[in-house]
Amino acid sequence: MSTAAIDLREGDVRDLDRVDRMMADAFDSRWGEAWTRNQVIGILAVPGVWLTIAEQNGQAAGFALVRGVLDEAELLLLAVIPEMRRKGVGAALLRSVVSDCAMRGIDSLHLEVRDGNDALKLYRNSGFTKIGERRDYYRGADGRSYSALTLQRSTR
Repeated sequence: MSTAAIDLREGDVRDLDRVDRMMADAFDSRWGEAWTRNQVIGILAVPGVWLTIAEQNGQAAGFALVRGVLDEAELLLLAVIPEMRRKGVGAALLRSVVSDCAMRGIDSLHLEVRDGNDALKLYRNSGFTKIGERRDYYRGADGRSYSALTLQRSTR
């Protein structure tokens, strides 16, 4: 774990260039998991959506994009740039999202992740459990198919 502090702040449309760069670095193009700039702009305009930016030593390290509706929220995107992985950035973002959810009166947080994604360990270590599966949802560049796993955790 790095000894430098991870700084978290609320993001907005002024962070779109940084978000675009982080998505390009963080998401493997074989899976098509990164969103387009227009998708991010569109979702940021929706009530109940928030963006959290993680920085370390003034450099962009990752982000989380969340949508809350009533007492539930969905983690839409979580990205950590490759050189900052396994340094506490993803865990810090998740703690922040869970805390934000609790402050907003949201009881549960959901997410969907490709089976086999390295982030599964982070999610499980952060209290998420599998509640559903969509078989053959993702298709890799090699033609193999992978399930989409639905995970959930309480924010209380």
